[in-house]
Amino acid sequence: MSPSRLSRRRVAGALLTLGASVATGAGAQPAAPAFTMAQLKGYPFPTELAAAATGSRIAWAFDEQGKRNVWVAEGPRFAARQLTRFTEDDGQELTSVALSSDGRWVVFVRGGEHSGNWDDLVPVNPTSSPAGAKLQLMVAPFDGSGAPRVVAEGGDEPSLSPDGQRVAFVKDRAVWVASLDGATPARKLITARGEASDPRWSPDGRQLAFVSGRGDHAFVGVWSGDSTPVRWVAPSTSRDGSPRWSPDGRRIAFVRRPGSGGAPDSILVARHQPWGIWTTDVATCLSSPTADQGCPARRLWQAPATLAGSPPSTHGGTNLHWTKAGRIAFASYEDNWPHLYSLPEDGLAAGQKPTLLTPGGYMVEHVSLAPDGRALLASANTGPNALDLDRRHVLYVPVGGGAARVLTPGTGIETQPVVTGDGRHVAYISATPQRPPLPTVQPIADGATAGQPQLLAADRIPSDFPAAKLVTPTQVVYDAPDGVKVHAQLFTPTTPAAAGEKRPAVIFVHGGPPRQMLLGWHYGDYYANTYAVNQYLASRGFVVLSVNYRLGIGYGYEFHRPSGTGAQGAGEYQDVVAAARWLRTRPDVDASRIGIWGGSYGGFLTAMALARNSDLFAAGVDVHGVHDWTTERARGMLDRNRFETPPDMQRALDVAWQSSPVASMATWKSPVLLIHGDDDRNVRFSQTVDLARRLTAAGVPFEELVIPDDTHHFMRHANLVRVNEAVTDYLERTIGPRRAAARTATRGGTQR
Repeated sequence: MSPSRLSRRRVAGALLTLGASVATGAGAQPAAPAFTMAQLKGYPFPTELAAAATGSRIAWAFDEQGKRNVWVAEGPRFAARQLTRFTEDDGQELTSVALSSDGRWVVFVRGGEHSGNWDDLVPVNPTSSPAGAKLQLMVAPFDGSGAPRVVAEGGDEPSLSPDGQRVAFVKDRAVWVASLDGATPARKLITARGEASDPRWSPDGRQLAFVSGRGDHAFVGVWSGDSTPVRWVAPSTSRDGSPRWSPDGRRIAFVRRPGSGGAPDSILVARHQPWGIWTTDVATCLSSPTADQGCPARRLWQAPATLAGSPPSTHGGTNLHWTKAGRIAFASYEDNWPHLYSLPEDGLAAGQKPTLLTPGGYMVEHVSLAPDGRALLASANTGPNALDLDRRHVLYVPVGGGAARVLTPGTGIETQPVVTGDGRHVAYISATPQRPPLPTVQPIADGATAGQPQLLAADRIPSDFPAAKLVTPTQVVYDAPDGVKVHAQLFTPTTPAAAGEKRPAVIFVHGGPPRQMLLGWHYGDYYANTYAVNQYLASRGFVVLSVNYRLGIGYGYEFHRPSGTGAQGAGEYQDVVAAARWLRTRPDVDASRIGIWGGSYGGFLTAMALARNSDLFAAGVDVHGVHDWTTERARGMLDRNRFETPPDMQRALDVAWQSSPVASMATWKSPVLLIHGDDDRNVRFSQTVDLARRLTAAGVPFEELVIPDDTHHFMRHANLVRVNEAVTDYLERTIGPRRAAARTATRGGTQR
């Protein structure tokens, strides 16, 4: 590998002393791999599962070793069929897959980095092609009778008209429209100030609601034709969003939050973030002679003024849906779990509260509305088994009340459900501890499954994929020093240890941090990949503990949003230390060979572990981590256009510094591999550049792998495999069987 991609930094006079015990007997030489990383990463990964509003047609995006394509299927056979023919591992993601109401057309967006924190619509070019890359809104006929066609360069957020003829979308901060059959070229539909987003057709297709973001405030607007001025819904200093039409097309519900501004508040003390649900009568407004003054709105519900009553930050946010049951459904964290609620579309009576639809100690995400408009589908970590807290199953939720029902109980992982337009099947993504995710359909009737699940495109999993050689992780629950219960998944090697043999161990810490690792293949592509790496490490003789530290989702509000964490105290780090101490109690673990790895927020925790506790952690791999909170936090604390600053700004900066790995460089002794793509749009590449300089100055041995032009999510499959191999190779060389064998051969000689 070229020095520009992987370089080893050696500090003069510095020894990489790990304190590893000398392996003997069968442990002295590492066994040949049971499978390769390339074999393990050969699985296809499905995303963007969608269903047409009528009929049985579904579509999804498949990533097959970096070659991303749209696939389709329809009942009753649901034979999977590849619709597009993109043949290169070029890092161009597929998002916003949607079908026209009649199922004739499939729309999707190709390119960009939609999981980025910034520059998400800027084209990604991880191949370093001189020609660059593009963001393209595309359409293809479902039946495959024609090649995909570009609707608009730079188009995003497609919204298909109810008649299946047009697509509205966002381009250049404005709303555009085009015909799906290409007869009418794309044109700008609305010219207005601000940044347009979230276009939504009315049920009759004659009007379009959208959001106009204007910096410190945002409006909901309604377009009713080229000759009619845009009508703004109750314009105010608030930040309005998430417009949703009533089934009869007469009204719009939306979410209202305060605009930005006001006196700077405390940084270190969490405050309630107000929000509420409002409605406007569009039909009455548009026929009024005062429509040009804006459409009046009224508040239906205001969230409780508690920390948990703040807007939910789980998948889909408020998940606002106007149903056909005469009720508006939404998500809220107010009872300390992210649950679904509903309220009457005309508002609550005095003293009445919204109806809790999903009571219990579990969370819901991936919420969709069934085509009959009377039930919601979601994935939830609940079921008949206590272990389901660390799984996901499909949940059927009647909007008008009645018990929510788990449709897919068992030991698998089922997420992202949608019901086909004819209401006869539920489609979802399913996985097991050994089988990676696949699209799945199952008959449904009267809110219950009515037949066996059918896997789609299972033949796309390569024949040499090592499913039979993968382990089933087990649930572990241990206590943090302050008594908090921490969940984890334990991967143990399938090969029995020799008598008295102690194995190396690795702690994996996820990113986010609002994530939850599961007892099977993860539903997100980033964490499906880390699950694969953990399986590979287990196959190489490592004991792997994947830790769901506090700040993660799945265990309630207090676990998800604790005080004194992150840049405000790094309290979650105690969960990582407790994991290491738990591993040290295991008789099969060599306490001197415990490593750690993770990406993003997991990279931050990896760096924290090595900086603060090189006595516990012998080596680590830090993938695009945050290392200095002060540089990140200062961007949000300081407004150079204002005289005022938060009252505790200096204290917050001091705490942020003490919560940063770079504040503990004096005690960082253990070696580390740094990995980062330099087009990262989630964690700034400068975080790793800065840390490399500090490690050099401190005499800490480190290696680095830099991926030019790739992002936080390593969009090219070849780059991702290279990263995975670097992670596992480094851990094997520093604390794994290869390290033990090398120490035996060299009798403790200096290793680099």
